[in-house]
Amino acid sequence: MNIIKFQEDITPEIANSFKDSIAIDTEATGLQIPERDKLSLIQICGEKGDVYIIQPNRKTYEAPNLVSVLENSKIQKIGHFLRFDKNGLEYFLKCKIKNIFDTKIASKIVRTYTDSHGLKNLVQEFCNKSLDKRQGSSDWNRNINELSDKQLEYAANDVIYLHRIKSELEKMLIRENRMDLYKRCINFLDTRVELDQNGFKFDIFEH
Repeated sequence: MNIIKFQEDITPEIANSFKDSIAIDTEATGLQIPERDKLSLIQICGEKGDVYIIQPNRKTYEAPNLVSVLENSKIQKIGHFLRFDKNGLEYFLKCKIKNIFDTKIASKIVRTYTDSHGLKNLVQEFCNKSLDKRQGSSDWNRNINELSDKQLEYAANDVIYLHRIKSELEKMLIRENRMDLYKRCINFLDTRVELDQNGFKFDIFEH
């Protein structure tokens, strides 16, 4: 695994190297974004498998090269539970992420034979790998050069398997004739994120 670290933003050359899809994930100081917690790291992985870990400027959150990729509708962004990552990225980077594939939503729609839809479960089933999630509760606000190899590996593992998982879930969605239902759920995700940002974090459809 090749991990490249950046502070504030990726280079224009790397931004221009992405053509079809990237996998994305984020780390934060906690789960209460944006009212309490802040975006700490952004991980992206292209189809070639290189992982770029970006520590944003937490004063300005200016990252024009990264934003150009996130807003490029020709590049699909693959993530797991993008409700969280989309919220944080769009709020702090002041962007609008276009063309997404959410592996958690796809899993819940098509993997009805299980209640286990975490990334660790999908990696085990589709990639035959066991993820070590012990580094998840880390101080991601430390300088990126102070993060341990184990922490960087943990962050990278959240993106390197997503292309394979997306491919397998797509096949299942097509096979089970649920792709249209999945796409309609994705279309609602913008509204779901807006509800989160306005304090409606509960399920508004519940009784």
